[in-house]
Amino acid sequence: MAVLILAATIGPKALYLLFAWLIGGALGCYLSERKGWGQKPGLASGLLLSLLGAFIWLIWPAKEGSDWKVKGPWGDKRDKERAAAS
Repeated sequence: MAVLILAATIGPKALYLLFAWLIGGALGCYLSERKGWGQKPGLASGLLLSLLGAFIWLIWPAKEGSDWKVKGPWGDKRDKERAAAS
């Protein structure tokens, strides 16, 4: 019985760490693709370094002509279409 109680107290911490690991991978993948380096380097760094990998991609320089330089960090096509229509 004591083993079950001990396992239940460790569970939420492991779940939060799992979520942080997955979010780090997703953010690293998104940011590296946005900066023109492709998805694989961002996914690898995000999964190996967790949230630190995503932070590294925030300070990593973007390539010329990448979405980060052309559209901005969070921009999309709809913003340009709205501006062109008005």
